[in-house]
Order: sequence, then C-alpha cells, then structure tokens
Amino acid sequence: MEELYPITQYVNEEGKFSDDSIKGDISTELVHTFYYNMLRIRTFDRKAKSLQRQGRLGTYALFEGQEAAQVGSALSLEIDDWVFPTYRDHGALLTFGANMPNVLLYWNGRAEGNVHPGRNIFPPAVPIATQLPHAAGAAWADKRKGNTHVSIAYFGDGATSEGDFHEGMNFASVFKLPVVFFNQNNGYAISTSIEKQMNSKTIAQKSVAYGMPGIRIDGNDIFAVYFETKKAFDRARNGGGPTLIEAVTQRFGAHTTADDPTKYRDQNEVESTRDQLDPLIRLERFMKEQKYWDENWVQEITTQINEEIEKAVVDMENFPKANVEDLFDHVFEELPWPLQEQKDQYLQSVRSEQV
Repeated sequence: MEELYPITQYVNEEGKFSDDSIKGDISTELVHTFYYNMLRIRTFDRKAKSLQRQGRLGTYALFEGQEAAQVGSALSLEIDDWVFPTYRDHGALLTFGANMPNVLLYWNGRAEGNVHPGRNIFPPAVPIATQLPHAAGAAWADKRKGNTHVSIAYFGDGATSEGDFHEGMNFASVFKLPVVFFNQNNGYAISTSIEKQMNSKTIAQKSVAYGMPGIRIDGNDIFAVYFETKKAFDRARNGGGPTLIEAVTQRFGAHTTADDPTKYRDQNEVESTRDQLDPLIRLERFMKEQKYWDENWVQEITTQINEEIEKAVVDMENFPKANVEDLFDHVFEELPWPLQEQKDQYLQSVRSEQV
C-alpha cells in the first residue's frame, strides 16, 4: 500500500524544487508570509519552553519541527472556517489569528485561554481524537446552513488507535461533509513509535475504508502543505466531501516539558537529521536559492516578533489572578456539604499563607 501513497513534495531538503509545477503560484509576498509565521511560532515555542523552566508556565507541549505543517495548513484556511486543535497545535492557532496572550494563559491553566475572539477555534483537545467527531459535527452544521465554511481537525498518529478517529471519519464520509482531517505524523505518540502504533504502512491509506481521498505530504515542506491542503479545502467547499491528509514530519523535542525523550528515542538521531528535516532551514535555503532572502527584512521581523512575544508575556503575567473559589464553584447548583467543608478549609489555608 505504501507505493500507492507516495509523499508529495515540491521543495526538497536542499531548498530546491523537486516539482516546479507550483512555481507560477509563488510570490515574494507568499514566501515572506510563510517565513514570518514559521519564525514567529518557533520563537514563541522556545520562549514558552523557557517560561515553563522558570516556573512561569505550567506543563507545555512543544512543537518545534512541525512549523511547516502547522503554518501551511492554517494559512490555507479562510477567516470563518473552524479549527479543532490538539494540545500541540498552538502554532497553527497563532497563525490562524489566535490571541497570543490567551494562548499563554491556556498554558498557565486559565479558562480564559480557551477563548479567541473573532476566530472559530475550539478549545484544544487533550483527550486523544475527541476533536474529530466535533469537527465532523461543525462541518455538518455548515453544510445544513448552506455556507462554504470548512472545518479542520488536527491530530497525531496516536489518535488513529482511538475509536473517535474512526467515528469522525465515517460520519464525515457518509454525509459528505466539508472537513479536512489533518494528521501530523511525527513518528511518536508520546513514547510509542509509529511501528508499534499500527500495522499499516501509512496513515493516508486508512481513508480507503471510508471512501474518501487520502494523501501523504512532506510535512516539512511548507509548499507541499499549503498547496495540497488548499486543494483539499477547495474540494470540501465545492461539495466534494472530506479528505484525510498525512503530513509526515518530525518532533525535535520532548512530548511535553514533563517528558524525558532520552528514555525512548536516540537523541543523536534527532540532532543528526535536523539539518535535513528542519522546515525552517529548508525554507531559508529555498529563499536564498530563489533570491527571496532579504537580510534587512529578516532582522526587522525578528525584532518585531520578539517584541510581540515579550508584550504577550507581560499581558499574561498582568492578567487578574484566578479566583481560588472557582475550584469548587460552577459544578453543582448547590454545593454538597463535604465540598463546602473542603472549600472553607482551603480558603482558610490560603488566607493563612497570605498573612
């Protein structure tokens, strides 16, 4: 089956065209948009990791290595489309227009971090694969309304072992819904390798059982991600139904900041392949090869990005502190007496610590 699902690639690891059929669709503006957003979310990711190490954020899910997959797919969306992310897709959310301080608030354990005004973004799904039926449901609603909005469900390779993956795919196929199932296959579900996760050679081939198109793309080639995802969205908008996309990519870091990848992954292999697999390095090579590189512009946006992120950190840390009573409220209409006792004891303890 693997030979039936070759990996689509337009720009190779050296930054050269492997397929120049898209050359006429590429402009300086598009290339610079790719680079700006990829640099922006990588800088954000590294800053968030640093904040967590300093105790200023909670446990954080890193995505370095998956920038092309997230930026390319998010830029293919239109403003009224729906996004159903996992906990690792905040790069896509930021590209789609999520509020950066709110993204930081999410990783600080605040409910306000789930809300992004002006964008149809569902809260990140922490339970694996639950967002696929949600995306199918939103797409069904849009189809019934008669509009041209589409939904995208992001998920990792581990999600294919969950029942919700199959339910979402089947429902979308039966009702021919405008939804794209976007898999970022980074080779690991926490510590479980793809070889131990499934017996099929590709994730894309799973589409056959549901009668929908399935494609594999080089998830480190932003041109392949952008143009192939856009085709899938265009197909969905025009009544063609769902598509399963497998973006083959790499997770350079740990699963989260609470994970130790040295226990299950050869770190020498990770570093030795970075030069060939890093999506940002590939885009830089392409820009220099095709004369899109502008050193002054890169320095300018680097400063701009750093300033934006630092301001977002300040906004996050200046946000009003959480009300500790919220730990107990908003669950029962009338708080049961055991919880009321716990609440009173906890509040008394907090007040004692503040004296």
